[in-house]
Amino acid sequence: MTYDPTAPDPLDAAFSADWLTRQELPSVEYVVPGVIPEGLTLLVAPPKIGKSWMVLGLGVSAATGGKAFGSVQVSPRPVLYLALEDGARRLQSRLRTIGVTVGPHGLYFMTEVPAGPIATIAAFLERHAERKPLVILDTLGKVRGTYGGNDAYGNDYSQMSALKNLVDAVPGSSLIVVHHTNKGDKSDFLDSVSGTQGLAGAADSILLIRRDRQNESSTLHVTSRDAMEGQYALTLTEGKWTLEGSSLRQAAEAVRLREVTEGVGDDMGELVALVSKYPEGMKPKDLAELLHWEDSKTRLYLRRACESGRIANPKRGLYTPVTTETSVTIPFEEAPESISSYESYTHTREAS
Repeated sequence: MTYDPTAPDPLDAAFSADWLTRQELPSVEYVVPGVIPEGLTLLVAPPKIGKSWMVLGLGVSAATGGKAFGSVQVSPRPVLYLALEDGARRLQSRLRTIGVTVGPHGLYFMTEVPAGPIATIAAFLERHAERKPLVILDTLGKVRGTYGGNDAYGNDYSQMSALKNLVDAVPGSSLIVVHHTNKGDKSDFLDSVSGTQGLAGAADSILLIRRDRQNESSTLHVTSRDAMEGQYALTLTEGKWTLEGSSLRQAAEAVRLREVTEGVGDDMGELVALVSKYPEGMKPKDLAELLHWEDSKTRLYLRRACESGRIANPKRGLYTPVTTETSVTIPFEEAPESISSYESYTHTREAS
């Protein structure tokens, strides 16, 4: 290939690492701190699990500057909810169900997009560009269409890239796209996204809801370029999604506790749950006293819990949670005070 000296320099857009390290760049904007950053977020779950209830609650929280998931404080911003599978009556009913009787200022709905999704989303983002707007597209399937070509991955990636380009053009803006999961249980939750990996590959963040039907408890899986990966325990009650606990940190710990107590009896569950409260570890005699158990029973259950990998025994006479970190690292949350209740308990016990 011959280089044409009259053509624009193909390296004009290059910048040096030295220049980059000296820049004061704006921080990432978050719709929900630690969970949903600016850019394109893909929210996926099986049908009828509660995706629309979740994004409606998020829309209300974002428009009012309230608390997402009942606990996480968010900043106010204009919100456009493209509820393409619903009508005005259903939206009104859902708002009333979650306790909204007076419409929040700054929250707008559309149940159809005559101008098309791209033009509609672009117009809202541009009109509210200075206020870090949020658009919710519910669902992707209503605007995606069908494709019979050979390059399904490329088609999926192109469709998502077109949506991503809209928010990339408006710094601080966000677009949440609701989508369905594939059938069947997948070991990697990214494989659960219906369609090719082109959909997930183009998104900045992916949220997956896993919940058994007829069960209020669920887990929100998060992976993102800008938010920390994590799993958070949530409950859905009368249309409201709330964290288990008062913070993301506690919701993450609740997921871990579910995992280590799954399928065990009440006594084993009680012991594992108690050990899990004390990352610095507990001694058998102190566990026995707190549980009001005989020493022999306590040691038997401790041995079984260790053998099944539900707790750890890092050194003789000390039992800890499997994850021995004192906290789950969550952005935007202050580090918790060190867990001192056990230390206080042991000091009081020794003094007496």
